[in-house]
Amino acid sequence: MTAPTKPPHSSPADDVSGADLHALVIDWFDDHARDLPWRHPEAGAWGVMVSEFMLQQTPVSRVLPVYEQWLARWPRPADLAADAPGEAVRAWGRLGYPRRALRLHGAAVAITERHGGDVPSDHGQLLALPGIGEYTAAAVASFAYGQRHAVLDTNVRRVFARAVTGVQYPPNATTAAERRLARALLPEDEGTAARWAAASMELGALVCTAKNETCVRCPIAGQCAWRLAGKPEHDGPPRRGQTYAGTDRQVRGKLLAVLREAHAPVPQEALDRVWHEPVQRARALDGLVADGLVEPLPGGTYRLPLT
Repeated sequence: MTAPTKPPHSSPADDVSGADLHALVIDWFDDHARDLPWRHPEAGAWGVMVSEFMLQQTPVSRVLPVYEQWLARWPRPADLAADAPGEAVRAWGRLGYPRRALRLHGAAVAITERHGGDVPSDHGQLLALPGIGEYTAAAVASFAYGQRHAVLDTNVRRVFARAVTGVQYPPNATTAAERRLARALLPEDEGTAARWAAASMELGALVCTAKNETCVRCPIAGQCAWRLAGKPEHDGPPRRGQTYAGTDRQVRGKLLAVLREAHAPVPQEALDRVWHEPVQRARALDGLVADGLVEPLPGGTYRLPLT
């Protein structure tokens, strides 16, 4: 599929048909998909949901051991809901962005109270769960229940930007035009649509990567608008880089590491030892308290939250 010639003000979603891409990408996926535990039938919807929370901004290699331990300890939402939220934070370990652990615990409580402990299959009910946005609701409905939804993560957005729109990278934030394009590319058949969602995501994760893309391995290289245009360099807003060393995120991580290891309240002086700069350290601790990740106690001690 070459890049279509479009009248002014049209968008790729107005013209593109994904029919010639579906079979190529799905056949590639059938041969090259990674054997991941959340793709096994026994993972169920809860296993899919846990994986989606953990995989946000975190590579598969780091998620795998924590995922296995999590499901062994909390095989159903009710098991997690019955435990303290601080235990979810403790088990989250070093996955980063630990508020995800609290959100997953909150979702487990809501699933237990509203849905009898079973992850709902209805997209609207998924979206109504705390901590679940449009992407996660679509992903769980698609990957766990085989439904027809546009599942737009960073990998999928990059594949669509290159193959159809002809640009190296998608915008920093998901746009309405991207959502229209994703819907235009979605197969009509529910099962095929769910397979397409997983396959296009895997293609972006393994082949059409942010850096060092391997077009010789891509099943749609011959149809890719960006490649056919000579791979023009990105000319949009600068790509957002992530820094860690010396940031409040690093300080928060060090403070949480002490609290995760402790099974009794931790005194202020023990936390003071983790970072040399007192103003930044205090700011990071205040942020953890405000986010509900740390609970202050009388006497200047702290612990992971119990409620």
